[in-house]
Amino acid sequence: MRSLRVALVVGSVLALINYTDRALTGSLRVADWIKIGLTYLVPYGVSTYAAVDALRQTHGAAGIDHPADSG
Repeated sequence: MRSLRVALVVGSVLALINYTDRALTGSLRVADWIKIGLTYLVPYGVSTYAAVDALRQTHGAAGIDHPADSG
């Protein structure tokens, strides 16, 4: 849920910065909509990665083994 909130806030700010002029003139193209989607997807991915990495480090510091790490 946290990653979704981050993506909504950060993605919205970035989309407003980058596409407000085109949206106001009605000149958004299909490629622009794809880029707007990616504008939301990137912060979601970064936030999710950071959360998973933090959990892995926390559990690793506690001495909990991960099956994927014992390769």
